[in-house]
Amino acid sequence: MAAHLSVTVCIVGAGPVGATLACLLAEAGIPAAVIDRSALPPMELPAFDGRAYAIALTSRDVLEQAGVWARLGGAPCPIRQIRVSDGRVGRPASPLFLHFAASEVGEDAFGWMVEARHLRIALNAQLPRLPGLAVFAPASVSSVARTPETAEVRLADGTVIACRLVVAAEGRESALRAEAGIPVTRWDYGQQAIVCAVRHERPHGHVAVEHFLPGGPFAILPLPGEPGPGGAPDGRTSAIVWSDRSDLVDRVWELSPGRFAAELARRFGDHLGTVTPVGTRWRYPLSALLAQRYTDIRLALVGDAAHGIHPIAGQGLNLGVRDVGALGAAIVEAVRSGEDPGSPAVLARYQAARRPTNLAMLAMTDALDRLFSNDLAPVRLARGFGLAAVHRIPPLKRLFMRTAMGLSPQGLSILGALRQAA
Repeated sequence: MAAHLSVTVCIVGAGPVGATLACLLAEAGIPAAVIDRSALPPMELPAFDGRAYAIALTSRDVLEQAGVWARLGGAPCPIRQIRVSDGRVGRPASPLFLHFAASEVGEDAFGWMVEARHLRIALNAQLPRLPGLAVFAPASVSSVARTPETAEVRLADGTVIACRLVVAAEGRESALRAEAGIPVTRWDYGQQAIVCAVRHERPHGHVAVEHFLPGGPFAILPLPGEPGPGGAPDGRTSAIVWSDRSDLVDRVWELSPGRFAAELARRFGDHLGTVTPVGTRWRYPLSALLAQRYTDIRLALVGDAAHGIHPIAGQGLNLGVRDVGALGAAIVEAVRSGEDPGSPAVLARYQAARRPTNLAMLAMTDALDRLFSNDLAPVRLARGFGLAAVHRIPPLKRLFMRTAMGLSPQGLSILGALRQAA
């Protein structure tokens, strides 16, 4: 006989965003179910593979509320300073730069670098321990029925999950979004990102670098490194996000390991000494995506199902985690006040909290990529002076820093709602 389950919220997709929402709701006592096509243990990678997330200050707070942050298998690496520079491949960076320090806004760090495998391990450890949460993985969704009164998710094995709200967290190619007929705007940057990690001679000092080159930004992000004397991390490992024209990435990808390392070193510079690639390298096409709305009848979109941005500011996962914080707070508040958590009013509040902010971040990252990914002399001169000007205007500089941390009014309101709901 097929199982029949009744929950408040059913989440389709157990990636970092969907799984975090499931944990957040269950920690708050909201009955929930989460479904994923893949089994969860194989989603953990046992060895370092070069991939990592930049987790901003407000995103860390959401992960803490979800009970995930305390379960991270490896120590996160704080980002205490950010240096933004402009230049050309193989040449020194422009003397006109922008430097941020978290201490300037009274914080210890802008955010933390967390290995992708450690976040997955933490999520997989948290999901099964929550009594109000049902996990179906691997499992396939065969149908979803949504009416103004209720929703029902049917799995391929015959299991039926009745709920008040369905959440689409299946990524950019969301089937639930398509079934709801929600229009999507997309555009291709003609770029790809190479993601890998390097070891270097000197410690990074918890400084992240965003070096703008004509083909795209080259980001150097601090990782803990390997155990040094006394067992403390040596700070001599960094994650790389190298964005460049697709045709160039295609050529670089075919190079021998030695020649690839040489091309990477030309962009990295010598400020940390000799660099050596470690782990696996990955590449991803770069594009942007904007869902024209985040909701439908008893449906909410979160994370990449709702938006996709250029990685130029390292905010992709952070936007999804903030979606989780806003939607989670709206659901908890509705349940505790006797309101239907899948009602149009609740969903409208969620969309109003997130879509304008996400749209603004998409516009900003798009504009930055278009401004810096070219080699026109007048534009190079103007942007160099622009960086230097921001560096010398404290109020504007603080605004940029607080935005990077997620300490905008919208970000703070999400945290306030979450803490009140808890």
